[in-house]
Amino acid sequence: MLVSEDYLQILREELVPALGCTEPIALAFGAAKAREVLDLVPDHIQVACSGNIIKNVKGVVVPNTQGMKGIEAAVAIGMLGGSSKLGLEVLSSVCPEHIGLAKDYLGTHAIEVSLLNSREKLHFVITMSNGDHIAVVEIVRQHTNIVRIEHDGNVVFSKKSEEDITQEIVDKRTFLTIKGILSFSQQVALSQLLPIIEPQIVCNSAICEEGLLHKWGASVGSNILRTLEPTVQTRAKAVSAAGSDARMSGCEMPVVINSGSGNQGIAVSIPVIEFAKAHSIETERLVRALALSNLVAIRQKVKIGRLSAYCGAVSAAIGAGAAITWLSGGSAAQIDETISNTLAIISGMVCDGAKPSCAAKISVAVDAAFLGHSLAMAQDNFIAGEGLVSSNIEDTIDGIGRLASEGMEQTDSVILSLMVKNR
Repeated sequence: MLVSEDYLQILREELVPALGCTEPIALAFGAAKAREVLDLVPDHIQVACSGNIIKNVKGVVVPNTQGMKGIEAAVAIGMLGGSSKLGLEVLSSVCPEHIGLAKDYLGTHAIEVSLLNSREKLHFVITMSNGDHIAVVEIVRQHTNIVRIEHDGNVVFSKKSEEDITQEIVDKRTFLTIKGILSFSQQVALSQLLPIIEPQIVCNSAICEEGLLHKWGASVGSNILRTLEPTVQTRAKAVSAAGSDARMSGCEMPVVINSGSGNQGIAVSIPVIEFAKAHSIETERLVRALALSNLVAIRQKVKIGRLSAYCGAVSAAIGAGAAITWLSGGSAAQIDETISNTLAIISGMVCDGAKPSCAAKISVAVDAAFLGHSLAMAQDNFIAGEGLVSSNIEDTIDGIGRLASEGMEQTDSVILSLMVKNR
């Protein structure tokens, strides 16, 4: 029998702080670990990455690097200034001296980057060597999930096979249903939720405020506020976009993530927070709404996976839309319809890597979620048989998951080839 602890554990695993875009941070984490194992500054570094890692690192600024971009920069700064003990905040220990060392290293050493032949979207292997000494670190499926460490040819740490790891992670999420998530969010003790949810409110609100106050990226958030009527919907999508503006352009403030992504952590939380502010909703209801939002987003990602050609801002914003419907007094059926409506509107927006335009994609996804919510509250819904809408919400979500994981496989390959060509 499932109990609150099953849901709470998922939230604890997923809602963790990260400094910067999680794919370059994952590389920095792996590089820091490899350097710690080697215990020497390497003469040579090889980085074999799955296509989605390459895609998501290409165009984003690595935080604490004074504007450096790319795989080589993430690996160099992680190796020379990172601490693996800090997890996804690996680069919070970096100081100006480390940045200088990283730039010098990149000026005198060629870090060899190659495409890793793997069925996993999130998969990379970092090999460092100094003379006869070699260290290897392999990470699969989750950003800090080390599955193999080697030192001088000896395996000093290993986990189960890649397939077993993948299935184990998926199995831990398959019990999730929208009905069960709603029941949990309404009934779990606030004292159990608050320590998990409160950091997301604080951290994500702070970086969004920074994104509005200063020039980051294309200033999508500020431009939305400047040009559109000041409604709750405008504010929700503008503030969310502003957080991504800052994060994608190297802001050093942490974000509490969802499904391995800071942008998804922002999109799943900030619209709900802004809606609650506008309607003077008390803290307990906001916290419960955020639990609902986060878990609805995670439910959608079970079949989609951490990385794909399907933009994760969509699933995150849909979680926020479901929570806004709940805060508005919507029924369980209307929450289902909010999710279904929004999926019908925006499913298929592609992920072409992490970069400043992610802020605009978040704003579009949040806009669609508000429309899905409005349709549900008016009971004007898209019905089964129309496009990808099925007769029940679980089948609709699973169908979209299949679209993202199977149907967009070739899309992902074409996106990657175009990005490499335009590099």
